[in-house]
Amino acid sequence: MNRPARPQEIIAQKPALAAAADGPALIELENVRRFFPGGDTVVRALDGVSLSIEAGEFVAIMGPSGSGKSTLMNILGCLDTPTDGSYRVAGHDVAFLSPDELAALRSRTFGFVFQRFNLLPTITAAENVEIPAIYAGRPRRERMERAHALLARLGLGDRSEHRPPELSGGQQQRVSIARALINDAQVILADEPTGALDSRSGEEVLALLKELNAGGHTVLLITHDPGVAANARRIIRIADGRIVSDERNEAASPAPTPAVRAVSLDARNRLLPDLVEATKMALHSMRTNVFRTALTLLGVVIGVAAVVAMLAIGDGSRQQVLERISAMGTNLLVVRPGGPAIRTTGDNASLVEEDAAAIAELENVSIVSPERSSRATVRFGNIDYQTSIQGAWPGYTRARDWALTEGSMFSQEDVRSYAPVVVLGQTVVQNLFPNGDSPVGKYVLVRNVPFEVVGVLAKRGATPWGSDQDDVVLMPLSTGYMRIFGRRFVNSVTVYIEDVGRIAETEEAIKTRLIERHRAEDFRLRNTASILETAVATQQTLTILLGSVAAISLLVGGIGVMNIMLVSVTERTREIGVRMATGARRGNILLQFNTEAMVVCGIGGIVGVALGIGVALLCQWFGIAVSLSVLPAALAFSCAFLTGLLFGYLPARKAAHMDPVAALAYE
Repeated sequence: MNRPARPQEIIAQKPALAAAADGPALIELENVRRFFPGGDTVVRALDGVSLSIEAGEFVAIMGPSGSGKSTLMNILGCLDTPTDGSYRVAGHDVAFLSPDELAALRSRTFGFVFQRFNLLPTITAAENVEIPAIYAGRPRRERMERAHALLARLGLGDRSEHRPPELSGGQQQRVSIARALINDAQVILADEPTGALDSRSGEEVLALLKELNAGGHTVLLITHDPGVAANARRIIRIADGRIVSDERNEAASPAPTPAVRAVSLDARNRLLPDLVEATKMALHSMRTNVFRTALTLLGVVIGVAAVVAMLAIGDGSRQQVLERISAMGTNLLVVRPGGPAIRTTGDNASLVEEDAAAIAELENVSIVSPERSSRATVRFGNIDYQTSIQGAWPGYTRARDWALTEGSMFSQEDVRSYAPVVVLGQTVVQNLFPNGDSPVGKYVLVRNVPFEVVGVLAKRGATPWGSDQDDVVLMPLSTGYMRIFGRRFVNSVTVYIEDVGRIAETEEAIKTRLIERHRAEDFRLRNTASILETAVATQQTLTILLGSVAAISLLVGGIGVMNIMLVSVTERTREIGVRMATGARRGNILLQFNTEAMVVCGIGGIVGVALGIGVALLCQWFGIAVSLSVLPAALAFSCAFLTGLLFGYLPARKAAHMDPVAALAYE
């Protein structure tokens, strides 16, 4: 163990103090009362205490348990306020000081030495010592250098990186004294500083207090032990909340009387440095309580991951639907038989090829393809396959922007000559030619009629409604009438529009032309652009629904953060009291705990985004449509961060508004 510093060594640390100047006493109490409600009665902890203490005095305040001496120390240290009476520090009436000014006073004027040390067990001795300097606004390098220097001068140079549980009681009390000295406090308030120590450690602490007094510090010692009080030059006895005696101890050695230094009440509101310190404290707290941090993170991570993954899947599904509808053509009009007021049964023969020819004559119409479909069995060799037979004009593939992978589309000449030719879809090819042979040039039987395969359509996949577009055989409409369909009417007419901006005008023109021909509105017009809009709106609704479900999980995670932070505040009540006693403002405590919640949610947001992207990529690997973009991830992370801000505020506010005295006394 390092040797404690001798009186002359501590005195040498401080500049020479001027002689006392005329002016107010350092501490003045006038008729101070402090009452506490106690059910039907009122506890008079202090009842008319008047006291004046000059700078440089060593005062012992004695009294039995319940006499009011601890209440007096709390008032002297600005941890508590009188119910009545006046208390002035260097001429400043504390009744007119704001909470932040009181915190500044505790930070720079008073240094506390507690009976139970009140050191934070999860940080080192040096970090405990620097706490008041943090709230005084000193740079980290400066305060750590001073903390190590103080510990070295108090014989703890080799123990500065040890945590309090690794130190003896006497060593912990010396750390507490170093903490009281970090801001060069004028007044040292020692509350039963030897009560938890053995006799040898107690003597060492008393020697240090006398040395500090000899160096110019005002020392106020609270004790019930006459032997401890005998070290002071002034002994004040208190009983039942009243001062019963105030005597000078002639046996104590005299000390110089320093001047009363000006009291700084600057609140030092520095947001950025305070935020940096709060973030460091938050990260340290998370490392200290790894299991609790993991539980807190879990709800946020699940919520953010759900938002990212569900929105990615929702956007992917929406994009897939849009691609499929766009592949059908967004500038198409489809005419179908059967008017809105006409009830039909079976086939409706109101639409014929001549209607398609009439539509083709209209302005802004580029391609027209009348169509008729049926189901039939197609055979190649010994393989039979039932599929959809689609009779059409050559413009069918161009209108639907459907490419061919092999061969070519049948021609208008094939339509005129009733040519027995077909173009096969990919599903039909895979079923009739499983060995991968090219079907072009080969003959297939459709209802036992041979048809030459002249082309193969490119793969299109399923429609937005789930039907397989590739399960089709195209043939000339005229051939279909003769070989497959029988009666000459069509199921629909597909119309390709040149200028989609004029699609409404063209739609009205088609309607007018067909009414002229039919003398009735026995048809229906469908606009694929409106189908696209409906599909987009539906998909957006589903995406919002998915996002809402995920947002609820994020909300639940936020509530979990709030609950755990409330538990954390309760667990760390004594820490809050220590920080307030050493100069923390309400804003510091509010910022610290709110920052902890935001850091937890921020880290949870980052992990959640990564997990959500991973889940989305895994879904994509299994064939689910996924669309990843920056916006959902940024939105989810922002929501997580705001969740920390929102749900961390209530616990942080509870911590910031704690009574320092009650917090220090919390078990």
